[in-house]
Amino acid sequence: MNASDVPPPTGPGEGLPAVAPQLRALRRRAGLTLEATAHAAGLSPAHLSRLETGHRQPSLPMLLALARIYGTTVSELLGETVADRDAIVRAADMEPTRAGGWTYVQAGAPGRGMQALRVRVPHGSQGDIVRVHPGEEWLYVLRGRLRLRLGDTAHLLAAGDSAHFDSLTPHRLAAEDQDGVELLFVHTLLQSPTATLCLGPLTGELP
Repeated sequence: MNASDVPPPTGPGEGLPAVAPQLRALRRRAGLTLEATAHAAGLSPAHLSRLETGHRQPSLPMLLALARIYGTTVSELLGETVADRDAIVRAADMEPTRAGGWTYVQAGAPGRGMQALRVRVPHGSQGDIVRVHPGEEWLYVLRGRLRLRLGDTAHLLAAGDSAHFDSLTPHRLAAEDQDGVELLFVHTLLQSPTATLCLGPLTGELP
């Protein structure tokens, strides 16, 4: 067997050929040094260097932190592109999706680093479900009252109130009133732009 017939060795960076050079290119585009970026992201320069050379696989929280520092999206960090993205979303084109009793309507264009939704939460629906996932969430109460549990703290939000939180914090949403609650909801997408609606994995009940 010739040396050219031997497959290259695999390593921890396998499967990420586009990620490593993209990380380095975006850092340089932002005019940041390796040391400054590593400090802002809470990493060592050596760790960031290994990410940029493909010798270490970045975690989702790391990608989110680097995307914020570089002023871009996780999708761009991953080298994903979506052609012909329209900035305008027409009401007539918004098809509702129902899951677990909730109704979701897209309120933003696909293929972005954030997903915007209009959500209707009926009373008594999924009130015991706790969600934990990487990213950030922002919500604004349009109508009704929302019971929001963040970690060990409970909040009651009325129409016009909003909340902005790290979605790694265990959180639970429920309608306070029999008529339900309507929300404008924005969260960061740490997945392919072609992914379906997702508000995070279901992880059980709060004590």
